[in-house]
Amino acid sequence: MSPDSAPAVQELDQEPDLPAAHASPPGLVALFLAFARMSLAGFGGVLVFARHAIVDQHRWMTADEFNETFALCHFLPGPNIVNLSMVFGSRLRGIAGGVAAFAGLLLPPTLIMTVLAIIYARFGDVDVLRRVLAGVSCAAVGLLIAVVFRMMTPLLKRMDAVALILMLGVFAAIGVFRWPLQAVLLVAVPVSVGVTYLLRRKVAA
Repeated sequence: MSPDSAPAVQELDQEPDLPAAHASPPGLVALFLAFARMSLAGFGGVLVFARHAIVDQHRWMTADEFNETFALCHFLPGPNIVNLSMVFGSRLRGIAGGVAAFAGLLLPPTLIMTVLAIIYARFGDVDVLRRVLAGVSCAAVGLLIAVVFRMMTPLLKRMDAVALILMLGVFAAIGVFRWPLQAVLLVAVPVSVGVTYLLRRKVAA
């Protein structure tokens, strides 16, 4: 191998570490099936599996884009993951894509939960079933903690001190001091948007 080809080989080796931009947009059927698989795998919550599928598996978004989109979904009415399916699908395939992702996310578990609800109504008083559900709840908490750390990775890699301070401040206000969520967001959102705007303006200058 000639010396001139060494940089090219090194550049190819480094490509997977670059931001995942972007795999070709999926079709409507692919969107439906992808979100259906997420919902069927999502014991304890779909967020863990949604991030894995969108960012790691299919590379439809970068980690930063997923974090920003999911943050936006927190401020829309309705469950966050349902909002994510609509926003994500619409971003890739318009309104039809949003409907396909939404249907894939909700249709399979709705059918399954209807059947399980009928069974639970009949056998819900069984002590063994209650213990099983308690164990499932512990696993769900573990999955949630794991995905929180995964979503923090881009901030830690960039050492974004401002974002980390804001995040810890919101966590302390809601989780430790038990301040009302609405009041905390009313202050935290304008502050975070303003700080981000000033920092980006400073960098651009």
